[in-house]
Amino acid sequence: MVILQLSPQTDFEILRKIIHIDMDAFYASVEQRDNPSLRGKPVAVGGSGSRGVVAAASYESREYGVHSALSSVVAKRRCPDLVFVRPRFDVYKAISEQIRSVFFEYTDLVEPLSLDEAYLDVTMVKKGRPSATLIAREIKERIFAETQLTASAGVSYNKFLAKVASDYNKPNGLYVITPDMARNFIDNLEVKKFFGIGKVTAKKLNEMGIFFGRDLLKIDRYEMVRVFGKAGNYYYDIVRGTDNREVEATHERKSVGGENTFEVDYFELEMLMAELEKIAATVGRRVEKANVKGRTLTLKIKFADFGQITRSKTINGSFSSFEKIMDEGAALLNNGYPYTKGIRLLGLTVSNFVIPSALPVQLVIDF
Repeated sequence: MVILQLSPQTDFEILRKIIHIDMDAFYASVEQRDNPSLRGKPVAVGGSGSRGVVAAASYESREYGVHSALSSVVAKRRCPDLVFVRPRFDVYKAISEQIRSVFFEYTDLVEPLSLDEAYLDVTMVKKGRPSATLIAREIKERIFAETQLTASAGVSYNKFLAKVASDYNKPNGLYVITPDMARNFIDNLEVKKFFGIGKVTAKKLNEMGIFFGRDLLKIDRYEMVRVFGKAGNYYYDIVRGTDNREVEATHERKSVGGENTFEVDYFELEMLMAELEKIAATVGRRVEKANVKGRTLTLKIKFADFGQITRSKTINGSFSSFEKIMDEGAALLNNGYPYTKGIRLLGLTVSNFVIPSALPVQLVIDF
């Protein structure tokens, strides 16, 4: 049994050994690998139209301030020589599965966060020397040998610090934060670089005179929760080097959805319904493929000024077919019509899944 550390000060306990692997500019790097003419050039994966959004940016383009989620129009303005490439998600998924197969050679405790990053718990390693640092280095070398792509790795005793460490020496970096290093590292870490603290929260903290971990450390738990709600407990713990979240090898699906951003703003209900039908068909297929039934349907509407609203409906039955999803989605959309602003995006999400009743199962325990 592994007894897990609750804080860096309790040195008599066996610590977790956590690795966070993050592929470097994954989508863009794949495109540069597969198309030599793109190497060394600023590349953005995404749509280049007026409503396009950057899904991933190469390091060459990041020097111009191009990054993911940036409008393609703005990206092109910042970097006139930017080359846009349409995403190939089937290729990215195949490479991601290839990389994950490497992870599973070392541990069964692999928690994917997306196609290009994952946590690994190597406290009890399956092969090789029981050193998280050596394992991380070996995994990086294996990934490069098999895919010709680079990855950055962070190593520490909890998920928060491993995540922050993986971003410390990008690209192709490896950074280790030991328990002895944690206090000084966190004290000097800018709050905007804390995983889990976004731009809005970082700005709010800066307005409070909090710029580094050492500043955040001075705020007691009560005040943290008063200002930031439940997230305040998380901030209070991580600034003290405490993160007891386990690496979860499986994730329970919470929702199934789909959305679409339009090339032009729509005002007419007929056009909106036509687009909603396409989205409902996509969500219906995904619900069927995932073999789930959800009791709640949520409609997301994003307007031309980027303002956003959501409407939901929960029923006693379930949303498990295109017809049911479309009927209720149309009712939610029609409920607010006419809209005073043009609509640039619609989305539908099925959630609140019905859990089938299970018969009692007798457990057999091997001693």
